[in-house]
Amino acid sequence: MFDQQTFARSGAPARGAVFDEGLRQHMLRVYNYMASGVLLTGLVALVVGSTPALYQPIFGTPLKWVVMLAPLAFVFFFSFRIERMSAATAQMMFWAFSAVMGLSLASVFIVFTGMSIARTFFIAAAMFGAMSLWGYTTKRDLSKMGSFLFMGLIGIVIASLVNLFLGSSMMHMIISAIGVIVFTGLTAWDTQNIKQQYAEHHGYETSGKLAVFGALSLYLNFVNLFQMLLAFTGEREE
Repeated sequence: MFDQQTFARSGAPARGAVFDEGLRQHMLRVYNYMASGVLLTGLVALVVGSTPALYQPIFGTPLKWVVMLAPLAFVFFFSFRIERMSAATAQMMFWAFSAVMGLSLASVFIVFTGMSIARTFFIAAAMFGAMSLWGYTTKRDLSKMGSFLFMGLIGIVIASLVNLFLGSSMMHMIISAIGVIVFTGLTAWDTQNIKQQYAEHHGYETSGKLAVFGALSLYLNFVNLFQMLLAFTGEREE
């Protein structure tokens, strides 16, 4: 005969299995959102970048500044409004952000060759995948590393905004080198953070929004890693 204590112990593995399955589904949703966002960004960038009638009115006019700075405005909007958004609104804003980022990255298809873009994409994907897997599986607490990397991220944003007006190629290369390190590390930290947030909010209605916000974090890491690597591996159109 089983007493109540034995029954409680026997239920622990079942609860653990339920949590593990829920976490797996949550991470799968995060990666699906992130991959879909990257795909949308790539399609928009490719269509605009290969169509002179679309990119000339943007990059040949002051409108290019709006397009270049719009993604940053979206990120700040997400950060301050995510708690008040419904899951459906968060998804809609994520797709809109991915499309706007595609407009911003359209110049990549104008400046660099298609072969070098594809090569850099796969390099970035391999680095992102390896670091995200490490962040998911490691038992090491990455919170201290995350604080350091976040300070580096702020420095990159400020330096990038300044260099928009200076146009220094040397400064751009330095920013890119630091950026590769920062966004590679942030990929691991954000992945671990997404796991921790799921554990804290397991069973809450906010899980849908957490999946979108987690996807946004990983999306930004991947896209920025791709851009930074492109500065080193990209071959310019002649």
